[in-house]
Amino acid sequence: MMNRQARHAILAKANRDECARQDYVFSMKQFVTGALAQAGAAGCRAGIERALEREDDAGDRHASRRRLERAPHYQMASSLKRTIQELIWDTTGESVERQLEDLIETAAAVRARGRRLGSLRLDPGLRVPRYLSAVDIHSMPGNYHVELTCDDVFAGAIYDRGVYLFSLGGGGPNHENNGKSLAAFVKHRFPDLEPKRILEMGCTVGSTALPFVDAFPTAKVHAIDVAAPLLRYAHARSELSGRAVQFSQQNAENTDFADSAFDLVVSTGLLHETSGKALPRIMTECFRLLRPGGVMVHGEDPQYDAMDPYDATLHDWGTRYNNEPFMSTMHEFDLVELAVDAGFARETAFPQIAVDHAPSAGSKRDGTYRGQTFAGRRYFSGAVK
Repeated sequence: MMNRQARHAILAKANRDECARQDYVFSMKQFVTGALAQAGAAGCRAGIERALEREDDAGDRHASRRRLERAPHYQMASSLKRTIQELIWDTTGESVERQLEDLIETAAAVRARGRRLGSLRLDPGLRVPRYLSAVDIHSMPGNYHVELTCDDVFAGAIYDRGVYLFSLGGGGPNHENNGKSLAAFVKHRFPDLEPKRILEMGCTVGSTALPFVDAFPTAKVHAIDVAAPLLRYAHARSELSGRAVQFSQQNAENTDFADSAFDLVVSTGLLHETSGKALPRIMTECFRLLRPGGVMVHGEDPQYDAMDPYDATLHDWGTRYNNEPFMSTMHEFDLVELAVDAGFARETAFPQIAVDHAPSAGSKRDGTYRGQTFAGRRYFSGAVK
């Protein structure tokens, strides 16, 4: 269970009691999002579809939600999911808090050593956007950016351990599966692309940037995020893995890189954590940063037009109950139109493409995970400049 996460020098280690509590939460989430969700899915889906047909609003996920939220099965499962989400951070947080001083020292020692593979550039004056600072995203205490102490890495350490539990190991033992899938998609769809400079926006702990170092060994990989505690941790994690990434603290809406600085700009799960005003700016910034012929690819969950009302209602849960305020709105956007408005030619922009993704060994993340038919796949959209 939790012990299947790959160990590395800056990962917070759980003692026996902490590991037992984390394994309990892991198992409970498996049950609630697996067996319990599937037990009620067929009846709930059929009932909603019949009701929506009578009301002639079969495409309305809001009507689906109102009906689903009256179902005792959904109420119980939803309450358990929220409780589990809080327990994820409680149980992983105690491991991080106990070792925080040592983790900070490890990250500082990596930064201080003479020979480095990559780099870390922080901006103490950077203003964290309100769409992040106003809420603890997916209920993670302090969100990504809050500093508890000097040279803090708490947010990175709790994210690294907690997201493994949250995803039931679906990101693989090193959380690299999303990045591997994205890199493989780029290589398959753009076989002639030989990027010299790559940028990942919203890199968190760097686990999705590292596969690009492996996939494009001659490229210089940059990764940005607004949160200093994440970047300190990501830099140490990357260096200790023996891979070079150039980390910098920047807002993806307005970076300090030169025009046409990159051959490839990517993100994984970034877009749904921004805002209605920020998202078009990020797309415009991607266009500015790409050289002619450069490629932009964003990995996200599927848009609502790829789901039926039942699946869309389940997907809405994060917005309504798990501090993901922009998730629902983002998945209503037309990603092609956003790219065209940013300056990309319409014929080069492509809507979301679904790619099968094999779950990691021991993972329960298959085609029925959370009762949703789109789980176990990756969805990529983008454009060529």
